[in-house]
Amino acid sequence: MKIYPETFTFLKDIADNNNRDWFMAHKDAHDKAKENVIEFAGELIKELSKVDPNLDASLDPKKAVLRIYRDIRFSPDKTPYKNNFGIGKLTSGKNVMHIGYYMHVQPGASFIAGGSWMPENDQLKKIRQEIDYNAGALKKVVDEPEFKKLFGEFRKQEQLKTVPQGYSADNENISLLKLKSFVAEHSFTDKEMMTEGIVQRIATICSKLYPLNVFLKNAVS
Repeated sequence: MKIYPETFTFLKDIADNNNRDWFMAHKDAHDKAKENVIEFAGELIKELSKVDPNLDASLDPKKAVLRIYRDIRFSPDKTPYKNNFGIGKLTSGKNVMHIGYYMHVQPGASFIAGGSWMPENDQLKKIRQEIDYNAGALKKVVDEPEFKKLFGEFRKQEQLKTVPQGYSADNENISLLKLKSFVAEHSFTDKEMMTEGIVQRIATICSKLYPLNVFLKNAVS
């Protein structure tokens, strides 16, 4: 399974023609592209469930593929459609809504991500507490050479500008405690996404994300 060239062509076209008239005239192209992504999501769910036993292998891929319609109610950008397909709801178990995996399909900007993006305040406090008590377990994951090679420096994502309440600036793990998100992502070229076997490669990469999700899940459980 792979992403077809026609899917990327549609996404490039809608980026250049982001209006309802064009979309309705090319609805068939959208439907074919979405069907490709749904099939891709189905195989991805199957492969990810082998890597992460907490992921629901029975998840309906149709429900995992996010709608292309943008929510423009509170956005200054009033273009009605996204220029990408997202595959979400790939959570690492039950009752861990913000911990799992996300697949982004976009020309020149496709990626797989894992972890927890901008967790809500109660979860964030629990994650910070776990880091304070058990930072070695997280550092063992994110400072491993293969992890850094695949995902870069984990600490180089959005952080608080000040020290989080209840912690000291001289805490040896302050760079982790100041994080607002706990996400790692790996990018793919269009050529890679259009190559047979890409789903299996993504799953292999996610095997390196799985220990991060385990740490986060244990923190909030």
